[in-house]
Amino acid sequence: MNSEAISSILAKHPALKASKTKLEAMEAGAYVVHRSWGFGQIKEYDDSANKLLIDFKGKKAHAMDPAFCVGSMDVLPAKHILVRKETEAAKIKQLIEDEPVQFVVEALDGYPNKAASAIELESTLAQVIGEEKFKRWFSNVKKQLIKDPRVGVPAKKTELYVLRDEPVSAEDEILEAFGATRSARRRITLAEDLLAAAIKEESKAGLHKVLDGLTEAVRDSNQLDAAERLYGAFVRDELAKILGHAASLNPPQSELIREVRGLTAIAEKIPVHFQSRFLDLVKETHPLEWREIVFALLKTSQGKFTTECINFLVEHGQSEELATTFVRWKTEQNLRAPVLLWVIKNRHSKKFAKLLQNLITPRLLSAIFFAIDYEALQSAGTRRIPLAEALSDDAELISDLLATADTETARDLANTLLLNQGFEELTKKSLLARFIKLFPSLQSLVSGEAESKDDQMIVSRSSYEKKRTEYEDIVSRRIPDNSKAIATAREHGDLKENSEFKMAKQDQSVLMAQKAQLERDLARARISDFTEATTDQISVGTVVDLREVASGKAVRYTVLGAWDSDPDNHVIAYKTPLGQALLGKKIGEHVKLKIGGVQHEYQVAGISRYVDGKN
Repeated sequence: MNSEAISSILAKHPALKASKTKLEAMEAGAYVVHRSWGFGQIKEYDDSANKLLIDFKGKKAHAMDPAFCVGSMDVLPAKHILVRKETEAAKIKQLIEDEPVQFVVEALDGYPNKAASAIELESTLAQVIGEEKFKRWFSNVKKQLIKDPRVGVPAKKTELYVLRDEPVSAEDEILEAFGATRSARRRITLAEDLLAAAIKEESKAGLHKVLDGLTEAVRDSNQLDAAERLYGAFVRDELAKILGHAASLNPPQSELIREVRGLTAIAEKIPVHFQSRFLDLVKETHPLEWREIVFALLKTSQGKFTTECINFLVEHGQSEELATTFVRWKTEQNLRAPVLLWVIKNRHSKKFAKLLQNLITPRLLSAIFFAIDYEALQSAGTRRIPLAEALSDDAELISDLLATADTETARDLANTLLLNQGFEELTKKSLLARFIKLFPSLQSLVSGEAESKDDQMIVSRSSYEKKRTEYEDIVSRRIPDNSKAIATAREHGDLKENSEFKMAKQDQSVLMAQKAQLERDLARARISDFTEATTDQISVGTVVDLREVASGKAVRYTVLGAWDSDPDNHVIAYKTPLGQALLGKKIGEHVKLKIGGVQHEYQVAGISRYVDGKN
């Protein structure tokens, strides 16, 4: 923009006088980052329209008001790494591949004061390198950065990466921080950083104080839980090896895992990179019972530890026992979500083909649905369910699991899907379509051919009113607001390149689908005050007292309407698998329920009416 254009903008918007320098920087050829649109380049200033034409990532030039851009867009200096990716592409590529630490150093040099927050720097580097490659690339580079005396690496995402004026050795920096803290957890972290820094021979003499301080922290601190104390002992022993410390240190790692009952809690909290060593330690400490211990750890494992347990068992000759155990757990419905997730992700793996060949059956899909429904019942709010996401994202999974199913089995599983609380309605429809593709006769489940009384849902008045309020909010507020957003987005010009318009239209599709689903649900709902419930058998509107056969432990559930689930208060909807298992049972009869992924047998000890308890 020329001076006349800038003067005109300031005359219209006097409050922007403090931003004159920023407006002057908005010239043709300058590179920018917009809060919503991301990285781009100013192509020109349109005098007739008083707008900047900006090319965002190669898209058609987008017209934007400079006055609006002052608060939402930054002009980047020529040495900023995003700019250099465009102007020095070959050099930047060479740095990324051959000199990654120097690449980060030059990226920091492009920031004001040569410093940037961890979130800001890593986000920028990911844009340059590519999101898919960045995570693995940076995990290796960060280890090198810790050792580089030119860069100060933050301990937290909210802290800063700093390009130092004077280089400081990593060892000196860590030693200073170690001496300044009395926190046992912080000392363990700093000692771990020392190990990663590849301690030089000349630095070893001063590290005995670190070993003494770490030994004291592991032995005496009351800040540490069992997992932290074990990992601290591991770091302590690794440091002792480097320093040539011959004497054994107390407490030894083996002593910290001697008590078998505490191993599951420890396994849940240890760092990922320590998991393999932890399993080795279990085998060394419990040579006669390590197999049973590792199988028990696998049963309740989560995330990466599930994979570590399975690999450990396979590497130690337990493949056949593992295959047999998986089949038994499937039959007993004891396969928990993390193990199920591992199974479906590895079902085509050559390494595990023999191990999993007897698992990929319709019964496994039943186990998956049960695990998803249980997790949805236990979780509060809208927490994501990884197993449900995997089932939705893997387009071939349902066809693989139903390869040996007959129509009736498929119908039962499809009905289980429709009652599952772990999926949104749109996702249920998408998954049901995969069933119908394999078994066309299941179309009746969505065509409404069997509109009978069985299709009605018993609901409480309060839950009905909540659904009704949700429906009215969509119809009276959210859909009209969305229509206004679509109209506003149309004014931005070319619809093919108009991301606001596309997002508004996507929101419209979701809202209309939600509206249609709520209309169907409300039409099927039959409001009940649960006064029809009797004490002859468990039904909708009864309070059930159960006594566990094995332990004698008592538990109480209230079985209410289809929308009344409240897991924290032991209220379950009658449509859920747990609710269905209880319905129809009488006092004295036994029922098998899964609680926390473990099969329990209960005897019905008492049945009372929910409405009587309210009065």
